Amino acid sequence: MASAPGLLARGPWDPAQVEVAWRSDEFEPDPSAIEAADVALDALRERGSPSHDGLAARLADFTADDERLSLELQPARWALRLIPRDAAQSMSVLCIVRASDGRWLAGRRAAWLASWAGRWALGAGGSVEVDERPTQAMGRELLEEWSVQPERLQIEALVLLPSGVVLLVGQAWLPAGASVTPDHEHDEFAWWPADVEDWPSEADEPLRRMGLLLSAAG
Repeated sequence: MASAPGLLARGPWDPAQVEVAWRSDEFEPDPSAIEAADVALDALRERGSPSHDGLAARLADFTADDERLSLELQPARWALRLIPRDAAQSMSVLCIVRASDGRWLAGRRAAWLASWAGRWALGAGGSVEVDERPTQAMGRELLEEWSVQPERLQIEALVLLPSGVVLLVGQAWLPAGASVTPDHEHDEFAWWPADVEDWPSEADEPLRRMGLLLSAAG
């Protein structure tokens, strides 16, 4: 599969169109990657992050067309995603949350977190657990982080980040009148305007690019 950062596949797909197959063999990284993951994990623990390590998903391969997105996933050490430039295609999900009137849910992530600490982010996200469907992971993260269940969910894109982490991006719409309750991983949240051009200054350029990418699907 492609190794350069960027858009790997573009939907949209219905969650039922996302097919998942799990490999039984665990990914074996190079010894240098194991050492780098250990160093990164120790740094997290030193600043008070309750990092668990263990196993999570990595993307081994994929195929995509208008009708389906097929993912081949493999168990891999969770801490590999902490390596800044070689995260071994560790798999995460990002589920953008929209209100019924089109506004975007944004939250500032707590300073102790492993990723995007202290930064504003859209929606909910996290790693995919072993034998879990990524679309199910989106629903789990929405419930854990914001105590909400979507009225509608659409899978938008498969993206390879510069770090080597692969993101499956979804977009969830909440029913009219729905309210959210943030978890301890967020120290502030806000509803940003439906028009990306009207977003506040704390919306950095990567978030604005994501918003523009998804606006047409909203």
